[in-house]
Amino acid sequence: MPLAQIRVPVSIDKFTHPPAYFTDLGAAFCGDSLELLNQLPDESINLVLTSPPFALQREKEYGNKDATEYVEWLAEFARLVYQKLKPDGSFVLDLGGAYEKGKPVRSLYNFRVPIYLCDEIGFFLAEDFYWFNPSKLPSPIEWVNKRKIRAKDSVNTVWWFSKSEFPKADVSKVLTPYSSRMKQLLKDPDKFYDPKKRPSGHDIGRAFAKDNGGSIPSNLLQIANSESNGQYLRGCKSLGIKAHPARFPSKLPEFFIRFLTDPGDLVVDIFSGSNTTGFVAEAEGRNWLAFEKDIQYIAASSFRFMDENIDEDRLSLFYEKVMSGESVEIIANATQLSFLETAATY
Repeated sequence: MPLAQIRVPVSIDKFTHPPAYFTDLGAAFCGDSLELLNQLPDESINLVLTSPPFALQREKEYGNKDATEYVEWLAEFARLVYQKLKPDGSFVLDLGGAYEKGKPVRSLYNFRVPIYLCDEIGFFLAEDFYWFNPSKLPSPIEWVNKRKIRAKDSVNTVWWFSKSEFPKADVSKVLTPYSSRMKQLLKDPDKFYDPKKRPSGHDIGRAFAKDNGGSIPSNLLQIANSESNGQYLRGCKSLGIKAHPARFPSKLPEFFIRFLTDPGDLVVDIFSGSNTTGFVAEAEGRNWLAFEKDIQYIAASSFRFMDENIDEDRLSLFYEKVMSGESVEIIANATQLSFLETAATY
């Protein structure tokens, strides 16, 4: 398929370099996100959803900045994101917490980020979300495991920034399944419901017994990051390639892609890593672009889109082609994508 025929609503065939790989709906590029963002038209993106390297005290193999310089470093990308977002677009940023070096006190870097982005760049903080990962291992080891003076850190802040006060959003697309108690109430409201004013002052009437297809989700997202047998990890294991060490679960980008975009919109991840965002966007019928500076991570991320029955030789061929700089077309596997079509619980 010629690049010009990819259904991404921007002219990626005019980029300085071709994509490492591409599908019918998106493309993954290896390069500096600042340079790649600059090649996109202004006001062309509906959603930028990403998880940048966190400001941790211990340097990681995927690259991360010290907390003292982190805000200014991230602001370089945020300024361009603001410029490239559509007026009703959103910027969703997943940031993990950190401790001060050698001290059992928290760094404030992940709270300084939203203040800077709003005060200095012009973003609005549409809402703050908190991602609770119940499967996260105890950390940091010194304060939690050894000295036992702190609880384990299991929550990331997820900031939803917008370019205007009224960004595109529809919470009815991310409703959560009703509890068994609510299902009983809906089945027989008179038996299980007593309309009255609550201590909070809310006047709860029979309208609350209406079936709206699910409950409004909260801004606390409980999503376990415990994938162990997906196509990406199977591919890495098959070829003896180390998987990206900081992947987020598909349910996290799924929530925001469904919530903040429509089919055909453009979703961009500027620190794509193993490209979970692009994979979910493809499954949801959104166009996507993924930017990542490490060619090994880019090449391995292509496994997400491969047929689950692909043999090792063919998998290796795709990987080596991307590693050598060849632009590879991938026919996204419908079986791999279909698992996201079922109702989600957040």
